[in-house]
Amino acid sequence: MNLAELTATAALAAFERGELTSRDYVTFLLERCRKHKDLNAFIYFDADRALDAASDADEIRATGQDVGPLHGLPLALKDNLDTADMPTTGGTPGLRDNRPKQNAPVVQALLDAGALILGKANLHELAYGITNNNGAFGPARNPYGKDRIPGGSSGGTGVAVGARLAPAGIGTDTGGSVRVPAALCGIAGLRPTVGRYSQAGIVPISHTRDTAGPMARSVADLALIDGVVTGGPRSITAAPLKGLRLGVPRGYYYENLDGALAAVVEDALKRLKDAGVVLVEADVPNVKALDDAVSFPVALFETVTDLNMYLRDHRAGLDFAGLVAKVGSPDVKGILGSLLGEGAVPEAAYREALKTHRPALQAAYADYFKKNRVEAMIFPTTPLPAAKIGEDETTKLNGQDVPTFFTFIRNTDPASNAGTPGLSLPVGLTKSGLPVGMELDGPAGSDRSLLAIGLALEAVFPPLPAPKL
Repeated sequence: MNLAELTATAALAAFERGELTSRDYVTFLLERCRKHKDLNAFIYFDADRALDAASDADEIRATGQDVGPLHGLPLALKDNLDTADMPTTGGTPGLRDNRPKQNAPVVQALLDAGALILGKANLHELAYGITNNNGAFGPARNPYGKDRIPGGSSGGTGVAVGARLAPAGIGTDTGGSVRVPAALCGIAGLRPTVGRYSQAGIVPISHTRDTAGPMARSVADLALIDGVVTGGPRSITAAPLKGLRLGVPRGYYYENLDGALAAVVEDALKRLKDAGVVLVEADVPNVKALDDAVSFPVALFETVTDLNMYLRDHRAGLDFAGLVAKVGSPDVKGILGSLLGEGAVPEAAYREALKTHRPALQAAYADYFKKNRVEAMIFPTTPLPAAKIGEDETTKLNGQDVPTFFTFIRNTDPASNAGTPGLSLPVGLTKSGLPVGMELDGPAGSDRSLLAIGLALEAVFPPLPAPKL
């Protein structure tokens, strides 16, 4: 049995058949984590605690008791999800000693189902960036190229799952922070419809935009975790491919793609067409302007109020200004520091974005699916493969300098602001060996249908080889 390649569902099946114990599996993963600690996937790591939890899980299973659907399964948790028995740092020095009194509801649902926490994963500081070049805890490194970013902000979770250090994990997504690292690390990631997962007990950016989301190496694993968190069905049936209508929004989402990535994307679309999928070429009208009108007015305004509330409720001993003063990443310090002065978003602009522009963006998305009679739209998750670590401000795209942050979230941001679900799937590697992801966006509330489509598409695309660590 190749333990490194076990998906979450495969590991659970092996536990149930008695072919593998949780302790043996966790022991194997811990040794992998030690061997590849240079990837810097984790901020907090307690091997003894993980082994004790695995042993307890094995003892319970041995008694013949009914066990939960995730019993004995180790998961990586992004270190902005509250955990009562280990720190929740948010990847920032000001929260280094933050010890929440209770688990976030998302975490508690996983633990109640029998999961155990392998470790708390690295992230872009305060989840406020896309490279995961964390100035306080160090950069997480892409398993397909250690000089490359894993994407962010859930980069540590992406690294842990992509590098086979954990079978699955949880990230959070405000503008692309689950889907971008999923794409760059060669795994699958789901951004649920906003409100589907509880946002309580998570270091926040924006209550309008934030959501936790699962990351794994198979869509079946995403569906399992999604079902556990939401209390719904834990398995899905693949959608029929023949006659499935998917929108292809060439305008905006396919513009100025990296050449090597574009070749993989076009091959993926051809595979879908050959499998019987009907590709409907149609654009979302005015999507860039609609997204721009919502994105930062909402996120930047809510960051101050939401973080202050988190700090107060957790008795952190400092406010937003005190937290920013301790930030270790220059990019994060710069943008958050600007919110304390004249750069703060006026409340009037925030209210207009929330009451006028966001509903217009949501209507554009809803109209797209309805008018074109498509179940989802499909496009490259990112316009380019993983950039090099250190290219925090700008990176190269087709020979031109482009802003790193805005370029990597270009395609993921609109659904974030509309509050609709998005699913990133690995579809291949560039000629230089870097993963390429494609995203499926669906109507609000279509999460399970989107997963069913993803499960069907997963069988069409060639499986990605494991990274050569």
